[in-house]
Amino acid sequence: MWVIVVIVLVEESGAGASLLVHKYSTRVVRTKYGPLRGVMIHIHPPVEAFLGVPYATPPVGSLRYMPPVTPSLWRNTRLADRFGAVCPQRPPDIGNRSEALLEFPRGRLLYLEKLLPLLANQSEDCLYLNLYVPRTGKLTEICDDNVVSDTE
Repeated sequence: MWVIVVIVLVEESGAGASLLVHKYSTRVVRTKYGPLRGVMIHIHPPVEAFLGVPYATPPVGSLRYMPPVTPSLWRNTRLADRFGAVCPQRPPDIGNRSEALLEFPRGRLLYLEKLLPLLANQSEDCLYLNLYVPRTGKLTEICDDNVVSDTE
């Protein structure tokens, strides 16, 4: 019983939390920006997840309101095991449940209650992808031919 509680708490500890209950993938995927190592999600079939992969330079300062700029290169293997920040947004106020039920159907309210914790980590630095790849096949293409090769 205690192990299950710990796992649930680790997985739902908020946006940006590391997926500690999953093990890191054995392969390193080489992209034109640098090497990535994802995490294995043990479902059937197994899925390799690459979380928080930057697809552009953070749009802050002089880059604000400009088209996306290619991200910086990295040399060392980047652990793609965390969700990136969520772009700034104003979530609806559902603090008073009885008032919220007047505005939203019950199903929508339940969805918003599950979604709001994921919106806690907001930043302008939010240009990240979460990629989920079936592990049974070869990874040959991610992000418009950004993958050069993969190694096991």
